[in-house]
Amino acid sequence: MDLEARYQLVARNAEEIVTPEDLRQLLATKERPCGYIGFEPSGLVHIGWMVCSQKVKNFIDADFDFIIFLADWHAYLNDKLGGDIQNIRACAEYMKDCFEALGVPREKVRFVMASELMDITYWEKVMKIGKVSSLTRVKRALTIMGRNEDEAEIDSSKTLYPLMQAADIFQMDVDVAYAGMDQRKAHMLAREAAERLKWKKAVAIHTPLISGLKGGNRMDPLASKMSKSDPDSGILIHDSPEDIKRKIGKAFCPPEVEGNPVLQIANFIIFERVDNFQIKRPEKFGGNLEFSSYADLEASFIAGKIHPMDLKNNVAETLAEILAPAREYFAKKPENYEKVKGIISELKTLR
Repeated sequence: MDLEARYQLVARNAEEIVTPEDLRQLLATKERPCGYIGFEPSGLVHIGWMVCSQKVKNFIDADFDFIIFLADWHAYLNDKLGGDIQNIRACAEYMKDCFEALGVPREKVRFVMASELMDITYWEKVMKIGKVSSLTRVKRALTIMGRNEDEAEIDSSKTLYPLMQAADIFQMDVDVAYAGMDQRKAHMLAREAAERLKWKKAVAIHTPLISGLKGGNRMDPLASKMSKSDPDSGILIHDSPEDIKRKIGKAFCPPEVEGNPVLQIANFIIFERVDNFQIKRPEKFGGNLEFSSYADLEASFIAGKIHPMDLKNNVAETLAEILAPAREYFAKKPENYEKVKGIISELKTLR
């Protein structure tokens, strides 16, 4: 595969690349670069992960060595799953299953736990990054963990989190740090630290976030991203076709693009997996329509040629079909999934 084809694969659906020139230089000079994405093991997986899993496959196809980083101690600092490290590690095993269920070959990625990295050299990096980063700058980055700056005053360990996320990048010696746009501040913190410390500066690539089904927030898209904490705001990869249809049926779907979760699902999930998307509808309402590109679907919807309910029904049906292999995977291999469901259920009863 030539350089331009590799670049287009890695850049596909990226909202931001910091910087395109650095990415091209990397691909021109390194045969197998190393990329990574990090996750907190914190609960059940929703369809926003389908954007990430597809991008991981893009990296693999572009000849990257790719790490999926499971941040157990980061989740502990962030009070996830009751702040119990054993619960968090059980969830990490479930997350490995989720990637495989979503089509990421287990043998073509490397799963790394945060606890595997944390030797003395790791903590030296944390301290060095802290020395070249102001406390104000670190507190601004707390949004990467779903926190605001003021919460750092409640629990001082929270201020370690951005420093640790930056240190992860250097400890694993990655060439590309990939995440959703919600993790941008951590990547920029790492790049700023790299410049001051004369360390390797990783390329940062960010993909869009899928809005919650209740609608996007134009003023703050990060605040309205899909979340597993609100059952009717997100779709889990385990949801039945009936649940998917019910949830999308109630979704926010105005005749506009910005903040429209139904169009986002079509764009970043469905058209990444199917060549043609069909709108099935009765002849009296114009009959079936078929689209080979998201741009054509979007244009027809904005022009009023597709009723929102027709869009919702067909997005729901196609999404349910795409998720069928994941449901089948967990029907055959339910152990880790059931364990995490049990942990979540037990935590709810303790509240």
